[in-house]
Amino acid sequence: MLLPSQVRAARGLVEWSQAELAARASVGQSTVRNFEAGRSTPIENNIAAIRTALESAGVIFVEENGEGPGVRLRKKK
Repeated sequence: MLLPSQVRAARGLVEWSQAELAARASVGQSTVRNFEAGRSTPIENNIAAIRTALESAGVIFVEENGEGPGVRLRKKK
């Protein structure tokens, strides 16, 4: 599961605008904007594309582990 707050935080970590994420994920900017605002949940293909785009930029999505879900950046090698 991917939460709107995780996407907002992930974008912040990689310093992407909503437009840049949308372009890199090949989804509409309104898809990103509405998801982050909690107005809608994109179809699974779009969620997967958003997640993949952010992960390819080094984002690691941390699942619920008793402390809540989150995000972090992969160490640069």
